[in-house]
Amino acid sequence: MSGDSDCTRTSPSAGSPSDNEFLPDRPKYVCSLSPDLITKAREELQEKPEWRLRDVQALRDMVCKDYPSLGTCLDDAFLLRFLRARKFDYDRALQLLVNYHTCRRSWPEVFNNLKPSAIKPVLESGFVTVLPQLDPEGRHIVCIRPDRWTPSNYPITENIRAIYLTLEKLIQSEETQVNGIVILADYKGVSLSKASHFGPFVAKKVIGILQDGFPIRIKAVNIINEPRIFKGIFAIIKPFLKEKIANRFFLHGCDLNSLHQNIPPVILPEEYGGTSGKLDISAWNELLLASEEDFQHDFSQLVLPCDSSPHDMLGSGDADEKQCDDSLRGMKPQLYYCY
Repeated sequence: MSGDSDCTRTSPSAGSPSDNEFLPDRPKYVCSLSPDLITKAREELQEKPEWRLRDVQALRDMVCKDYPSLGTCLDDAFLLRFLRARKFDYDRALQLLVNYHTCRRSWPEVFNNLKPSAIKPVLESGFVTVLPQLDPEGRHIVCIRPDRWTPSNYPITENIRAIYLTLEKLIQSEETQVNGIVILADYKGVSLSKASHFGPFVAKKVIGILQDGFPIRIKAVNIINEPRIFKGIFAIIKPFLKEKIANRFFLHGCDLNSLHQNIPPVILPEEYGGTSGKLDISAWNELLLASEEDFQHDFSQLVLPCDSSPHDMLGSGDADEKQCDDSLRGMKPQLYYCY
């Protein structure tokens, strides 16, 4: 479906019922949150159940008015992701939605033909997986292991595609929309040559997506077994991280006790001093690969308009782009220095 037809259907002033009688109805939103999570969403996200659909309609109207050619899905459940990620601030939710589409359209190497079967080698390598148990706050733990990647097999963008699809799958859950996620990144065995693949262009893109281009709440990033070169990488990218995100990074080194202060051993695999058995990637891989048709349906609703430019929609200044480029250009020399 196109963005124009979506907006025509949802605009309060667009035609009589007979004009729209042949257009399919939107899926009716049914809240799946528990009473405790409804309370948490009210307290932390300013989400009021009695106003929820009104807020969704307000965001929908803003999209149709300000970005009629955005080509986005306008279903209640989809728009709720963006409202929750921005604590029901209409303007910020709208900008996040626009950024979400802009990121997808400006990086074709990552987003073209994006489906689970296309990144099966990455999944089988164990580069990214999700631990089977939630933490005490009800958050999924996304485990990333760069040492599982062999650069000669496929480019780094394939890893980013796998991480992105993992986040897309997780954010389908309303519980995750409210609770957020935790990242556990194991940098054991990451060499200088492998780290150098994370260059200025990739760094800027990934930071942009995670901070401002995806409707998910990253509550903590736990780094373990990081080599000296990681400190150099982090020192370079930190200025481009928002303070709130930067403060959620925890560098544990080889100290498992430090990690266990953030993630309890009962939900960690044996590889990280936990008691939940060996790390098993098969369950998550099967779940993601079984979602192929769901992803194809969802992504088919994200239409690239032929008359719009993603750079026009994002609204980011050229000065900011130049500053990021100039600062990140020094990454490789610093990597060698730290190594």
